[in-house]
Amino acid sequence: MNRIMFSDKYGLTDAVLARRKTMTRRIIPPIEIDWNRRGKVTLPISGYKHGALWMDCRQFLPDSSPVDYVAPQKYQPHYPVGEEVAIAQSYRNIIAAITPSFGSPHAYDDLRDKPGWNNKMFVRADLMEETIRITDIQLQRLQSISDEDCMKEGVEKWIDCYIVSGIMENQGKNNVCFDTPREAFAALIDRISGKGTWQRNPWVYVYTFELLR
Repeated sequence: MNRIMFSDKYGLTDAVLARRKTMTRRIIPPIEIDWNRRGKVTLPISGYKHGALWMDCRQFLPDSSPVDYVAPQKYQPHYPVGEEVAIAQSYRNIIAAITPSFGSPHAYDDLRDKPGWNNKMFVRADLMEETIRITDIQLQRLQSISDEDCMKEGVEKWIDCYIVSGIMENQGKNNVCFDTPREAFAALIDRISGKGTWQRNPWVYVYTFELLR
């Protein structure tokens, strides 16, 4: 079973568990091919079919290339439709949710000395308590997101503006109330993926999912 990680800092794991977040966008890194070390070419995306990203490299071959043909390149989404994926949480957070008293014995107590006790980067998927199922995958530019999908990404309506609760908790109430869902999501993606991500408008895989319980 695969794992998937959502930002704890910006409240996205909690949003998934509360069923407020049912979509996630994962950035596709720029794809470069080195033609016999004569220079790298960054390839634009040319299509999405058979559950994967495709591009035909032949049109990008330099005239001086001795290669007559290059097969289309295929880049699979990390999580296919229908897959059940474990939500990564630290063992400490899992046992805190399962055992309110926290001091009572539990199977996770044996993992206190493991790296995954405090860091979910190192947890085992089969030990996670919560899972999601991928129900749909789309290919989009980041800025193609609709207001409706922004809400599915964890943006919330708050009085007369839009917020991301995790941003408010980490930054206080200054400059975290946005006029539109897109502005709130843009602020969120820049915090998660790095300043300028929204402006760069990369290609993303859009995963729609449902929480399984």
